[in-house]
Amino acid sequence: MNEESFGDLLRSWRQRRRVSQLDLAIEAEVSARHVSFLETGRARPSREMVMKLAEELEVPLRHRNRLLVAAGFAPVFRERDVAAPEMDAVRRALDKILAGHQPYPAVVVDATWNLVAANEAAGMFMDGVPDHLLKDPINIMRLSLHPEAMGGRLLNLPEVRAHLLHRLRRQAETSGDGRLAELHDELAAYTYPGVELNVAVVPSPADILLPLRVRHGERVLSMFTTIATFGTPVEVTVSELAIETFWPNDEETAAFFR
Repeated sequence: MNEESFGDLLRSWRQRRRVSQLDLAIEAEVSARHVSFLETGRARPSREMVMKLAEELEVPLRHRNRLLVAAGFAPVFRERDVAAPEMDAVRRALDKILAGHQPYPAVVVDATWNLVAANEAAGMFMDGVPDHLLKDPINIMRLSLHPEAMGGRLLNLPEVRAHLLHRLRRQAETSGDGRLAELHDELAAYTYPGVELNVAVVPSPADILLPLRVRHGERVLSMFTTIATFGTPVEVTVSELAIETFWPNDEETAAFFR
């Protein structure tokens, strides 16, 4: 991290956000000349300026620390394990959300969609999944699309696959996290014999949400999901947590979970 150039990192994030030097300068209340000098190394930023630019570019907290270190400052955003004593309030909030969503499935994932916590109902996603996919860390995206997991049970696989891969690609681009890009490429390479993946699906006027239509034993369960995050995180781990809750899309699915 010490060998990274602040100017190169700043330029990379500015270009990733598709923001010009002038636009960034206006938002940060500095001159475009100063932004140019920062990117070329002709000027050195203060810690406050690093924080201001990172805020305007919506740089993830993990990468704000990288910008600070590259500029010669100590990181300011702590990163703790979810099990750390200081995270007790966060764990209580997560436990309450997971328990409160019963009898429907809910999971907590980290920045790369690795499972952090789950409620009892989410155990259905693990049914019949081979052991090699259930080794820590369990990846929810991998479980969703792997042919030996839910990918082999999704009745509307082409639509769901296209949606999830698009989400992963956008997350990789906006977060600058190479791990997400690698996960995207892995999932995109999965093959499903007999399934035509390159199918354009046009929703009907009656459609509202894209459901997950999952074969579960003799039943077909139809669900949609919502994703929640913490509103004002100033800690790296908390900023990267997401809670995905699954909801029944029809009365038959709701009755099954009840």
